[in-house]
This record gives sequence, structure tokens and C-alpha cells, in this order.
Amino acid sequence: MDRHLEDLAPGLVSLRRQGPLLDSWGRRLAGVFGSGGRLLVAGNGGSAAEAQHLTAELVGRFVGERRPLSALCLSAETSSLTALVNDYGIGEMFARQVQAHGRTGDVLMLLSTSGRSPNLLAAAERAAQQGISVWALTGPDGSPLAAAADEAVCVDSDSTSAVQEVHLMAVHAICAALDAQLRGAVPERVGSR
Repeated sequence: MDRHLEDLAPGLVSLRRQGPLLDSWGRRLAGVFGSGGRLLVAGNGGSAAEAQHLTAELVGRFVGERRPLSALCLSAETSSLTALVNDYGIGEMFARQVQAHGRTGDVLMLLSTSGRSPNLLAAAERAAQQGISVWALTGPDGSPLAAAADEAVCVDSDSTSAVQEVHLMAVHAICAALDAQLRGAVPERVGSR
């Protein structure tokens, strides 16, 4: 336990330092959702679970009641994933979904502890081609994914598990900032569109 807490410490310090960026992401997502946009999210392995956690908080709810928000976890689409890997290769498994689902003004958030996954880098490139903002949650700064993203929160830890745990805290911070921004909005009534 002591060793794990030591691994977490630098990641938590780096997350606190980047708190204003996380708050900004939450506020800007409120605008994306308010204009009919969506959030696309992807990751591999444990980061896929974190991506799915984020979309569940948005489509469902984080703390208080609010309307469901359009968030798609690209790593949770198992039939699409297996078909894409089979037909196009692993490098296209997220990029092709970004091309299919993403629109100008949407946001693609990519989670990676290494920041080096070729399939995430391909997704970032495809998103940029389509006018989709790319945000990344990565491990230590200097990764190719952090460089490819428009903005990145980089967690300063060499421990994969510590980076993933800090990413979960970042996901919750984004949700809290988003909900705080939406609380000031007039609730949408069912059938009002």
C-alpha cells in the first residue's frame, strides 16, 4: 500500500496543477452538448473501462438529475470493433468510428496511460481532419498522443495503475465541472424540440 501511495503522489500533484484545464473542459462540454454536439471517447484496456465510465456518467447522471448527454464510448462497440479489426486492422478500429459518428464541433477524448497507442493516434488524426477537437488524458508529458491532441492532461507517474486511478479522478472532475455549468441552464422539457 505504501508503495502504491508513493506512485500516486506525483500523479495527484500533476492533476491538481492541471485542474483549471479540467474545469475548462467541463464548461466547454456544456456548450458542445448545448449546441447539439457529442463527445466521443476511446481507450484500450483499462483506459477503455475509464472511457466507458465517462460516457455512462454523461448519458446517465453524475450526481444530480439532468437531461442525458450524447456521449459514445467507441471502445464499447464490440460488434463494430471486431468487424473493423477484421476488415481494416487494429489501426482503424477507432478512426473509422470517428469518421462515421463525429461531426465538426464534437469532441474526441482519448485515454491512454502510454500515449503511444497507434489506434488512438489514428483516431486523433482522423478527428483533426474532420474539425473535431481532440482532448487526451495520458501518462507523463511528452507522449505522441499528447502532442497530437489539441489539449492534454498528462499524469506524472510511471505506474500504469496510478495513471489510471488519476484518470478516473480527472473524469469525475470533468463531470463535476460540466454539471456545475449545466445547473445554470434552464432544464429542457420532454417534447420541447
